[in-house]
Amino acid sequence: YEVQMEKLAQMLGSLYFLNPLCKPGATDWRSQMADLVSLDQPDESRQQRLYGAFNSGYAAYSRLYRTCTPSAQEALSRLLIEAEANARDIHTHYAE
Repeated sequence: YEVQMEKLAQMLGSLYFLNPLCKPGATDWRSQMADLVSLDQPDESRQQRLYGAFNSGYAAYSRLYRTCTPSAQEALSRLLIEAEANARDIHTHYAE
């Protein structure tokens, strides 16, 4: 569960970077991350790991892209699909 949540947090960080490049005004992924952490109610250590994963995802794509390129658009599309599948999987397996 923790590994899947950290992966989702990393994807949200990546989306938070890529989305404004290619689709300004779309979803606020930082707000989505805050909601995710709030709902998960992690202890301090786990919360820091989740935010660290988010920041890592942001940093990874900020090193690759400065503008919306076809490659950035493709990465955004793939991340959206993967994040949705990961979130659904977490909910299916671990929701009460």
